[in-house]
Amino acid sequence: MNETIALLGVVIAIAAAARSTWSPCGQSMLSQITPIAEAGRRQRFGRTACWFIGGAVVGGLTLGGLVAGFAAVVAATDLGQSTALGIVAACAFAGAAVDARILGFGPPFFRRQVNEYWLSTYRAWLYGSGFGWQIGVGFATYIMTAAVPLIIVLAALSASPWAALGIGAVFGLARGLAVLLGAPVRTLPALHSFHRRFDAAGEPVRQVVIAVQLAVAIGTVWAVAPAAVATVVTVGAVAIFAWARYRTSGADAPMVERADVDTTQRQAVA
Repeated sequence: MNETIALLGVVIAIAAAARSTWSPCGQSMLSQITPIAEAGRRQRFGRTACWFIGGAVVGGLTLGGLVAGFAAVVAATDLGQSTALGIVAACAFAGAAVDARILGFGPPFFRRQVNEYWLSTYRAWLYGSGFGWQIGVGFATYIMTAAVPLIIVLAALSASPWAALGIGAVFGLARGLAVLLGAPVRTLPALHSFHRRFDAAGEPVRQVVIAVQLAVAIGTVWAVAPAAVATVVTVGAVAIFAWARYRTSGADAPMVERADVDTTQRQAVA
């Protein structure tokens, strides 16, 4: 097992999960699975949240299990550590560039929402675990950052099926635990106030995730590449972060998210 890459996989998994919470699905969960919303459905928030978190972990394990096969293949090919770290550096740099929309396109990708009718049709254990699994598997709903597919690269290059499984579980757990952010929300004014603060944090979180990917790219390229190449990559990384920091990018994505969240908030009020 490549322990360095496995550790970087855990870091990227947490960063990807954090950014993914600002998807329409993630924000819908924070509107619909709250103490006030669950009380309106005569359900207990704590119980539903546990089902959601459990489902998300299973979803992450599903992702990790699928990638474990690729990790086994990498282990069988005996890929050198320098080569593996070089691939990580290139993919992390490319992921940050995509998230910053340097290439003219970027997330969100695969714009699929969870089925909101589950909330009024099924029991809490089913919609809780079902929504959690879709959130935790990473590719069943909105993909808000290139760090999500980067997880697959890192998990596979770890050359350990168990590490791949663990990285997937960390991603699923981190995504699932986000539902607890809504635990203090017990009134409609509190719900609206929470989402105003949450929306305001979306852009800073996006920038942090870009910075994490760039840090992985810089750290790994300096470990394996000549100083001249590493210097060029570092300068490019600084330029990408400056672009992400000082230029508005992906202006359509927040509007899509905001519209979906407004809808779910109106449904929660109803």
